[in-house]
Amino acid sequence: MNIVTLMNNYHLSINPLFVNPISLKQTSYELSIFNNQIVMSPYRILVVDDEEDLCEILQFNLEIEGYLVDVAYSAEEALKKDLSVYNLLLLDVMMGEISGFRMARTVRESARTEHIPIVFLTAKDSENDRLTGFSLGADDYINKPFSIREVMARIKAVIRRVESAKEIEVENLSYETLEMQLNNKKVLVDSNEVSFTKKEYEILKLFLENKNRLFTRDEILVRIWSNEVIVLDRTIDVNITRLRKKIGRYEKNIVTRLGYGYCFEDK
Repeated sequence: MNIVTLMNNYHLSINPLFVNPISLKQTSYELSIFNNQIVMSPYRILVVDDEEDLCEILQFNLEIEGYLVDVAYSAEEALKKDLSVYNLLLLDVMMGEISGFRMARTVRESARTEHIPIVFLTAKDSENDRLTGFSLGADDYINKPFSIREVMARIKAVIRRVESAKEIEVENLSYETLEMQLNNKKVLVDSNEVSFTKKEYEILKLFLENKNRLFTRDEILVRIWSNEVIVLDRTIDVNITRLRKKIGRYEKNIVTRLGYGYCFEDK
């Protein structure tokens, strides 16, 4: 099935001004950095579907929306990845030996991934199929064929629900005697309050919310500086250096992976 046929079948549309006939992926990347106006979202999505053309269309449209997107063409391929780095999984159901339902069950059984939102995107549209999906912890269930605009809207709705729940549940973040009081924006080290700039505070919050997860400089830039003025890698390094000094003995928990980025290790 070619791209044009697929787009017609799934009611997909792409602005022709943005399409590069040679490489949709290249176009989406260029668009995301054009004039520093389109800002990448901090949310990383994994699309799992055995229709490669459909994966490409979904990846293109999701990247246009600003998400960081990876694809896998089978559940087997997806399960080889570190799923804990993703903020949402978009799963087909009927795939190879491992179905989307079986993959979802595996995701929900792991403490590292049980919290990740799952959206099924499938041609299995019977009531029993939908009930099975929701019983496995699906956050939404979208039938094929679909409108790409509806898919984008429903993904945004799932993310909003998840983020709202996080804000309600979390009041403090901590690691041993390093504590962040989110309501009053205070940081305590050994019960002593330490002064932080807004950016230092937000970087520390990002790390404590995602212990042992590696963040590239680009990801930190998107999450912390968003669509502000152009920020150099050196600016991020300087902020993390200051942050390390302020958290005392916990500075060693902020680890640099040369060529990759930073993470807060739960040592």
